[in-house]
Order: sequence, then structure tokens, then C-alpha cells
Amino acid sequence: MHLSRASGILLHPTSLPGQFGIGDLGQSAYDFIDFLVETRQQVWQILPLGPTGYGNSPYLSYSALAGNPLLISLEWLEGDGFLEKSDVAHSPDFPRDRVDYDWVYDTKMPLLRKAFENFKAKASKIQQSEFEKFRDRHANWVDDYALFMALKDEFVGKSWNEWDAPIAHREPEAMDKWRNHLADDIYYQKFLQYEFFRQWTSLKKYANENNVNILGDIPIYVAHDSMAVWAHPEIFCLDEETGKPSIMAGVPPDYFSETGQLWGNPVYNWERLRETGFDWWIQRFDGTLDYVNIIRIDHFRGFEAYWAVDGAETVATNGEWVKAPGDEFFQILGDKLGKLPIVAEDLGVITPEVEALRDKYEFPGMKILQFAFDSGSENPFLPFNYASDNFLVYTGTHDNDTTVGWYESRSREDQEKVLDYLGCIEPEGLHWSLIRMAMSTRAAYAIIPIQDILGLGEEARMNTPGRANGNWEWRYTPEMLNGEVREKLKKMTHLYGREAKKPGE
Repeated sequence: MHLSRASGILLHPTSLPGQFGIGDLGQSAYDFIDFLVETRQQVWQILPLGPTGYGNSPYLSYSALAGNPLLISLEWLEGDGFLEKSDVAHSPDFPRDRVDYDWVYDTKMPLLRKAFENFKAKASKIQQSEFEKFRDRHANWVDDYALFMALKDEFVGKSWNEWDAPIAHREPEAMDKWRNHLADDIYYQKFLQYEFFRQWTSLKKYANENNVNILGDIPIYVAHDSMAVWAHPEIFCLDEETGKPSIMAGVPPDYFSETGQLWGNPVYNWERLRETGFDWWIQRFDGTLDYVNIIRIDHFRGFEAYWAVDGAETVATNGEWVKAPGDEFFQILGDKLGKLPIVAEDLGVITPEVEALRDKYEFPGMKILQFAFDSGSENPFLPFNYASDNFLVYTGTHDNDTTVGWYESRSREDQEKVLDYLGCIEPEGLHWSLIRMAMSTRAAYAIIPIQDILGLGEEARMNTPGRANGNWEWRYTPEMLNGEVREKLKKMTHLYGREAKKPGE
């Protein structure tokens, strides 16, 4: 895939403003698209949209394809008659700049349940028909997902491998028993997914009609406590007795950690996947295209070789690289679905073999400017070393500190190195100078985290790898996107030839 020159913003929907303590798919999301249109951006990059568990990481979801119910707009449900005006007229005094996930969950979920009860009682024939169409179209995952989530509630949040053995192992008699026993809860979970998809589809359509493409993620791994592992244990490396990962995923020591990162996800049984023609992966890519226009594969290098750590280890240091059948998989994926709009997250320990796999299928890679200043002139992240334009350049990603936070944490000597390279214009601010550098490169896409557009410090960091809690909480407030920010971004986008034409121009 070759991309046309453009720019865009990295912002997860949870970070949008809104009265119910978390960003959602309501008016603030449409307002953000209007901001992108006004400033001539062509890309909105998001993180995975799935329902999250402990730690609230979108990269540890209960499902590879389901949507997060906390993103459902309650105002939409009120507009459809499934909630009362009084339900949405007032909300608790949530913090405006952070998500308190427990508080949000305790507030929104009872209202979503009320909307479901009203849907059952009041849905029109057209609405009932749309629900049935959704259920039929997504039957390959939504039936198992709805049962999985209903069982999670029944077993008070326990991991699936700690449920009663018959249902943990999906014995047919137990499956029938629990489907009957939890029928209403299963219906409720399907309703939540129907409503999420209905709202997201409308939002994506609005973005696309305004020449804004959605760039989203496929995390290479899924959470151990997820529908995918419970429903398809044969395609993962699991201990047969405990159901726990027998081999875990991670990375060796890297930029973020001296002992590496031990993610805890089970790695794939690639031999079994090969025997099935990689059906599960093909369905995953196909389903993800319902959400996004462009797919970023997080940890792309794992398709060439992955870091495998024994399930008994507590750190990632004692692992090994194991070859993966990425070439064979992407060939079959292309045969089944055609040439897909895929971006390869090719950061970390990248070998010539990984680069060859990326380049064979013409997947754009990534460059991070915050990584450009910690070595000499040969550093591959320095713009004068960019060998082509088929990649995306970022000031930083969701895993990095904000540009201001990153700069302020550097030694004075290292700060001087950054300033010397940038020829930094002091009144402009360091963050705008790095954005200017990104915009001016030959990269096809320049993607800027909204925190960098706003010039925010480390308090606005989205995620710190290796930290279990306190991530994924940051939100912006509407007044931050003021006229000065809009004009600066619009001017810079025009100056470096990345602007989108407004519809009709």
C-alpha cells in the first residue's frame, strides 16, 4: 500500500470531552472530526476499541472484534427513546481531565441496562430488524462473545480458566445449559454490541464523508482472559491442565525497560493456525475493516519472529526468538481479502528479515522523532536518513511521553542536542518545532498526538509501558482546541503540503 501525502491526529475516543466521565461516540466525537476538517487533517488514528479489563488497556481486551460499551453515547440512547431526559440531564461531578474508570462503569452500566430493557419493550420493527441483521452478520464472533461476557458476570469476573471445568472447556452440555440459564444476559451483551456498532458506523461514515480516514490497530496478541482464547484454545500455547499460557509473549530489553517487557499474553500455536488456513486471523482482519479504513499492525515484527518466554517466568529476559510464518500468512490473507491498507509498526528489535517481510508486501513502516536524538548522525530516525516516503512519522506514540515531557526529562546536554538539530524557534515552543520537523519530512503521513498539538507535559501521557495502573486516563477539555491551536495546525499543514481539500473544493 502506498499512501498519499497527508497528516493527522492520534487520539483515542476515551480522551474526548463529555459529561459522563469518558469520551464517547456522541457529539464530542463529531466535533473532533469537524476540528480535523477545519485544520485540513486527513487521518484520525485511534487505539483498539474493544472492551477492557483490569488496567483498562485497549491492548488487553476481552475480544478481538467487540466494541467497548463505555464508549456508547447515552445521549443517542435518549434520542432513540430508550432513556429518559432525566437519565442524561445530570451526571456526577466527574473529573474533566481524566477517566475514573470504576466511577464511569458504576454510572453508565446501569443506564445501559435500562436502555436494553426499554429496547426489549419499545423497539420498533425496523429497529428489531436492524438488530437481527447485525447479529446475523457478526455471528462468527458475537454469539461466543455475548456468552463469554455473561459468564464473566456470573462468575464474578474470574478468568475463564477459573470457571467450572465443564464450561471452561466448552463441553456441549454445559454450553447448552448456560446459554439457556443466561439467555437474557446474552441478549443484553448483543444489544450493547449492536448499539456500539450502530453509533461507530455512523461516526465513521461522517468522517469518511469529510475526507477523514480512520487509522486503527490490530494488536498482534489477545488477552489470555478473552473470548478468543476461551473459544479457540487450540490456536494458542496453553497448559492443558490449568489453561494458563505455557509460553508468553513479550519483548527483550528495549528502550522502555532494562529487563524487557513480559506481556503475559499466550503466543499462537502457528502450526495449528496454518492447518486451518489462518482462518481466525483472516476473520479478524476482515472484521477490523468494519471499524477502520487503515489497519496498523501493532508489533508487526512478531509475524516474522516472536519473543517466547516460558509461562513460569516473571520477567522477559529469559526468552528466545521463534520464527513465525508471516510470509505465508500475508500471502494467503491477500489471496482471500485482496491488497489491504496495512501499516506495520516496525519499532523495537528490527532485523533485515522483518524489513524484508514489510517491504515485500509494501506495508508502510513507522518513524518516531523522539528516538532520533540518542545516538549519532547514523540514527535511522533522523529525517535525513529516511530512504523512502512509504512510512508514517510521529513525534511520539501513545507509549511515549508527550514531546514536552520527553524534552524536560532530558539532561541539559541532551536538550541542547535537540535544539541544535531543530534550530528551535523559541517563541514557537519545542513541541511545535518537532511537529514542524515531522510535517516537513518526506513521510507519506505525519501523525501527531493531540497532547503534542496542545503542548502538554508528562501529566498528559497516555501510557507508560510496564506500569500496571494509572494509564489510558487522560482527556482533553473543549477549550483546549482554541483558535490559536487551530490556526497554527492549519497553517503548518498547508505549509508542508499535507492539507486535505474541503468537501466540494
